[in-house]
Amino acid sequence: MSGSCILADALLPDGSRVDVKVVDGLVATVGPVGVSEDVPEAFGAQPSSASLKSSSLKRYELNGMLLLPALAEPHAHLDKALTAGRIANPTGDLMGAIEAWVHRKSGIAIEDAIEDTIERSCRALEIAMASGVTALRTHLDVGSDIGARSVEALAEVRRRYEHCLDLQIAALVSIPLTGPEGRENRQALSEALEAGADLVGGAPAIDPRPSECVAECLSAASDAEVGLDLHIDETLDPSVCTLATLAKLAIDREFPHAVTASHCVSLGSMPVDVQRSVAALVAEAEIDVVTLPLTNLFLQGREHPVSTPRGFTAFGALAEAGVRVAAGGDNVQDPFNPVGRGDPLEVASLMVTGGHQRPETAFEFVSSRARALMRLPSASPSPGSAADFMAIDAASVREAVAFAPATRLTWKAGRLTASSSQSVELASVGSRSPSGQGRARP
Repeated sequence: MSGSCILADALLPDGSRVDVKVVDGLVATVGPVGVSEDVPEAFGAQPSSASLKSSSLKRYELNGMLLLPALAEPHAHLDKALTAGRIANPTGDLMGAIEAWVHRKSGIAIEDAIEDTIERSCRALEIAMASGVTALRTHLDVGSDIGARSVEALAEVRRRYEHCLDLQIAALVSIPLTGPEGRENRQALSEALEAGADLVGGAPAIDPRPSECVAECLSAASDAEVGLDLHIDETLDPSVCTLATLAKLAIDREFPHAVTASHCVSLGSMPVDVQRSVAALVAEAEIDVVTLPLTNLFLQGREHPVSTPRGFTAFGALAEAGVRVAAGGDNVQDPFNPVGRGDPLEVASLMVTGGHQRPETAFEFVSSRARALMRLPSASPSPGSAADFMAIDAASVREAVAFAPATRLTWKAGRLTASSSQSVELASVGSRSPSGQGRARP
């Protein structure tokens, strides 16, 4: 379902103040504040006569709030979200998190676990929507223990929120996937794809046979005619390079669907010449990369008490090779990351402080780049673009990333899907917004 409206007196990143007219989910016109124009036929799929007149459109007075492309979350784990209060990770590292999660699953009946997953997933989605998110990709556990039930559950959640955001599901198949011992996991993956998973997921680097696991994932995706999003090289060990294996196999097989490599931490620990060589392969294979600073900064580097390395991939080499890189939040308050607000602006801030990116570039990592990686249409205040927007109480992109103000509005295809506000009361100076702009909400 698409909407039609006018976003009045919006501040754009270039400092201009405009009215944005939206018709049937697409931006129709962008013009000076207070000036209304009829919608050009080129930008509407024959909108209704009522929606053609500005006077009949729902009007949101933004009063100079900053209007930006909506945020996108390219890598989440909704089935694990918001469990940190119940499940502790005693070692604090990746294997400790995996063991804590597996132990927790073994003590709960499957039906109870699925019901709990649905409830927490809905809460996490609503947190994301309030933050300005209109697209989210979640990885869900699939395997011999739970079958494809998590995918079936999230397919139902997707139907509930289909007018609010684009929800993509990657089937994170358990290990081992290879060999005779992986037969039941392979069957679960097949069932998950039939149940509505959009992509094949997995973690080849921790499979007993990493190269075979990559090949198995590619075969499953090819047979199902879907894309691939794998957890790749979530380690600081520079000798681990499953990313190169994935790229070579994708090239050799001429894999025709989208491929995403998430994490790719070990690449950041390799010598620069090796980084460039691997990045060139990744570019040739047209693989996208998702970096996940929140979780990888928490999990990685504990074995390095001096000059602890960062859990980032090699941004410079990947950018130089022309590889598209986006950033995601990964885990939100679970054994893999006990904190996290479900707000991509938190990730963008870490891309500045930990990844040495400019604030404007960091914002692209969690908005336009993430949307492109998810194969979604561009969302921007320009005619013909998808009307997926976030309005935020900030004077610039840098300020939005720095303050992450809670006063935000979210539109999906021209429909307002979430609204949140924040005020601070100081005894001596009254009420002000965090940015000091003091703008009124619509």
